[in-house]
Amino acid sequence: MTKLDLIEDLAGKENLTEKQAKDIINLILKGFTDTLKKGDRIEIRGFGSFSVREYKAYKGKNPKTGKNADVRSKKLPHFKVGKELKGLVDHK
Repeated sequence: MTKLDLIEDLAGKENLTEKQAKDIINLILKGFTDTLKKGDRIEIRGFGSFSVREYKAYKGKNPKTGKNADVRSKKLPHFKVGKELKGLVDHK
């Protein structure tokens, strides 16, 4: 499912214009992004949680050249699936 599919589904099911549905989806995604940028956690019961994980700098290798390379520290979003969703996907 793409963002456009989600917008079209919301518009069709809730009798909204595509612009209204797009605004709603964008508002939700911006809220998620802003929350994760601040380092806060998002939890949606039954679905899962989003958090930010910090990774330290390390020495790596460039796969093309094989030369050593310094990889800087970084923060990346992480998703942990909820128990209910896990069961639904696994058909339990």
